Amino acid sequence: MNGEKMRFRMPNAPVKEMRRFVAMISILIITTGCAGNYELIKAASSSARHDVFQEIAPGAAPVPGYADLRINSTLKTHHPGMYSAKDIHGTTDYKIILNIDGQAAGLYAHLRGENIDCGAFNDPEAVEGIRYHFSKSIRIKAGTHRVIIAIPADGLVVEREITLPEGSCNSLTLEPVYRSAPAQRRPGFYGATSFTEGLKGLRLILNGKLL
Repeated sequence: MNGEKMRFRMPNAPVKEMRRFVAMISILIITTGCAGNYELIKAASSSARHDVFQEIAPGAAPVPGYADLRINSTLKTHHPGMYSAKDIHGTTDYKIILNIDGQAAGLYAHLRGENIDCGAFNDPEAVEGIRYHFSKSIRIKAGTHRVIIAIPADGLVVEREITLPEGSCNSLTLEPVYRSAPAQRRPGFYGATSFTEGLKGLRLILNGKLL
């Protein structure tokens, strides 16, 4: 070796393959790193009660002693099977679970393919993927309630307490928080996020105010 130190170099990989590798690692971290959430997600996904709320048609007239709540969320995921055959992102098996005071229900989902021009580099939902629209309208007794929102496929669970006045019509919006995009950490792209990297959280907004 003539005293020369050996140098090891990583093979040059296409940016797309590197991004896919990083995204896959992120998903593994989500899957294995959320063991602490597992029991709460499991509990949130099953009903211990069935008398807390009832589903109603959107826009139904208020009833004395009760409050109405419409839950909405729109988010984007990668195509199904992108990282493994068991990956349910981009399929009808990908769900958002609502649990209020022990009663659980899934939100209704409408999904479709969507491709946003990647030239919009500040848009975390740019490029091709699957767009979801989740919704549900319920009627519940006026007062304070414990709300749990869970996305089992992402190992996500969020708990909040909400207070709904009698006769009120309320809106609860679930906004996705995507993970950062490592391949875009360069001047002008600092802090960029992308749905292709997966979800890291949810923002719950009740009647326009962050909970």
